[in-house]
Amino acid sequence: MRKTKPKKRIILPDPRFNDPLVTKFVNNLMLEGKKTLAYSIFYGAIDIVDNKVEEEGLEVWKKALINVTPSVEVRSRRVGGATFQIPSEIRPSRKQSIGMKNLIAFARKRHEKTMAQKLASEILAAYKEEGGAFKRKEDTHRMAEANKAFSHFRF
Repeated sequence: MRKTKPKKRIILPDPRFNDPLVTKFVNNLMLEGKKTLAYSIFYGAIDIVDNKVEEEGLEVWKKALINVTPSVEVRSRRVGGATFQIPSEIRPSRKQSIGMKNLIAFARKRHEKTMAQKLASEILAAYKEEGGAFKRKEDTHRMAEANKAFSHFRF
């Protein structure tokens, strides 16, 4: 690359829990720049989780996020006319991003009334190591394990 790498943006902590990780999650949850609405959805989901589990809601969410965060992924690579799925490690920031996006995507697909309820139930499912986002992580890991023989094509 000719240009210098862009500076990493500093993400400010959220107002309630004072945690930058929450702000990153809310930024992924936000649609059309409606950050206040995204914060209210997230806080509502955490309150619902608080009521359903005896542990603190934020800790449950963090554990759920860890449970749905993949550590390897497969990338397509053409070698001599054949396309191979090559397993590769993921850098930490991308791991976190994929985990958050999967959690949010599968929460949106749920069939509850409000987004806060959808997100809360997906967080609880991920915390218990079940649900769509956790299944996606397991499928990714299984695919990487199946294609381990092609890891010497890594680039």
